[in-house]
Amino acid sequence: MTDTQNTASQKNNLVPILIIAGLFFIFGFVTWINGALIPFMKTINELTDAQSYLVASASYISFVVMAIPASYILSKVGYKKGMSLGLFIMAIGALVFIPAAEARTYWLFLTGIFIQGVGMTLLQTASNPYITILGPMESGAKRIAIMGIANKVAGALGSIIFGALLLSGIDEVKEKLATASVEEKDMLLNTMADSVFVPYLIMALVLIVLAILIRKAPLPNVEAPEEEEVKEGVTAKTSIFQFPHLWLGVIALFFYVGVEVIAGDTIIAYGISLGFPAADAKFFTTLTLLAMVCTYIVGVALIPKFLKQGTALKISASLGIVFSTCILFTTGFTSVLFVAALGISNALVWPAVWPLTLAGLGKFTKIASALLIMAISGGAIIPPLYGRLVDANKLELMAGGMNETDALATAATHCYWILIPCYAFILFFAIWGHKYKSWTKSKSA
Repeated sequence: MTDTQNTASQKNNLVPILIIAGLFFIFGFVTWINGALIPFMKTINELTDAQSYLVASASYISFVVMAIPASYILSKVGYKKGMSLGLFIMAIGALVFIPAAEARTYWLFLTGIFIQGVGMTLLQTASNPYITILGPMESGAKRIAIMGIANKVAGALGSIIFGALLLSGIDEVKEKLATASVEEKDMLLNTMADSVFVPYLIMALVLIVLAILIRKAPLPNVEAPEEEEVKEGVTAKTSIFQFPHLWLGVIALFFYVGVEVIAGDTIIAYGISLGFPAADAKFFTTLTLLAMVCTYIVGVALIPKFLKQGTALKISASLGIVFSTCILFTTGFTSVLFVAALGISNALVWPAVWPLTLAGLGKFTKIASALLIMAISGGAIIPPLYGRLVDANKLELMAGGMNETDALATAATHCYWILIPCYAFILFFAIWGHKYKSWTKSKSA
């Protein structure tokens, strides 16, 4: 393709790219408000810590349960209608929050979150492959990096906005609840629950408007190119099980989501365990987010003209191993900074794994996308595993005579070793794994 053709293609794709960036903005906004919802739900429904974290579980479950059905829906209606339908379903989930707040019923809140997750699964299963195949595969990571910027900026805004709307005055409410009568307690909790009504009604209306706009938007119908014939007289593949690089990509993405969630969600608790006050530690996640956004911008500038997406993945995984090792051998704020630096190593993994995994899948692209979306479950499995390791290691150190504070700090630091094998597999996929196109040959030609 000539430079003139490339320029024309980029101009033609600009509007669709901006529209899909808007969808990624929505993903980030809706996903990151869970951080504010967890303490909010815990208070108004009088939950234990374990029960409150079901907020996150409800979202993850929807990705695992609905990804395959989402690919079936997309095969019937196409990417564009699928995105519109996903937004409508998310709007329904937002509306469920209103009767849930009125009844102050936790299972109804979880139902709303699950329904939103179903819509988001459909939206993710459609938009990720769409943006990947909207242009040349070799620049797919660049386009997804742009989506990442929109996603993380929205996440920061969502966390701030819903944190202010839902958590404002929550400490004062907790103090009053400690001494309130049953009637006063119900009144306080009902008043707090009512704060959900306006933001979620607005969210539902915005999602409905966006669903209509997406349906009318000038999004071209795109399909992945058909898989090339392998050799003379050999037919194209007939099953997703004939693509080893797909399954290796799914595993790589599973590990990636796990380490990304660890980098973003454990850093505050890690800082507190090292002795930093919560007032300071609450900003540590922003450091990770800032590192990711800056690296996304670098990816947009360099890929594919100066940096191949496969090379970007190798560098990212290698940096992940280096930063994880540095966490283990440093202390204090330096160690916290290395956790935040994982944002640098994480940013370009998702953008690079998608095009490398979807390359050559042709008619299997939609089902492959569903499998990749299911890999998000890594975020529900690997971080709790880190937490269990910390608890076990802390008890072992305390049994050896170390005080609880020092034992927690030491265990929290040393258990970051769990990141290293995850990044090692991602590095394997970057160097060799994405090249395995057939079980009968070690690598593609």
